[in-house]
Amino acid sequence: MKIAVICANGRVGKLVAEEAAKRGLDVTAVVRSTNQSVAKKVIFKDVFDLTASDLKGFSCVVDAFGAWTPETIDGIPKAAAKLCDLLSNTNTRLLIVGGAGSLYVDGSHTHCVADGKDFPEDFKPLAKAHDEALKILRTRNDVKWTYISPACDFQAEGERTGKYILCGEELTLNDEGESVISYADYAIAMIDEAVNGNHIHQRISVVKA
Repeated sequence: MKIAVICANGRVGKLVAEEAAKRGLDVTAVVRSTNQSVAKKVIFKDVFDLTASDLKGFSCVVDAFGAWTPETIDGIPKAAAKLCDLLSNTNTRLLIVGGAGSLYVDGSHTHCVADGKDFPEDFKPLAKAHDEALKILRTRNDVKWTYISPACDFQAEGERTGKYILCGEELTLNDEGESVISYADYAIAMIDEAVNGNHIHQRISVVKA
């Protein structure tokens, strides 16, 4: 199985590439500068410079594009849209590293985590950008996409337990009443989905077991 990881030098992308390599997948890193991931194959390009031919032949493309500053944050939905255009009407699946802010907190799916009064103001632009990416995906029936939201407490340095709970569109707490997942366990869930392809045209979420 051939898998490409966009922004494989990032903290999430690097762990996704590592998890893919551990399972013997044929993994290619897509990076703008020196490859810092375990991937042996590399495409040296910015995501916005990629062409359809660059991604031809991959079973799955993982979009791990990340941004935090006001100047770059709109790149999150733009990257999703760009990759959708490149993969339109192909069999290559697109997996998006999503956000938790758009997870629903009610059964009617009218209110999201980011709508809560206690949601940090500083994180609202990031949550909005990830939500915009999800909205773009929902319009693309021509692309085999899957959007994977992490838990609210997404821990870069969290331990790799090897376990997680697969959830849906609504915020889900584990038995300890927590919404938490490590980057490492999230990477496991991402590669599980890449291998199995069980949630095409769906948003799913994961939380620590």
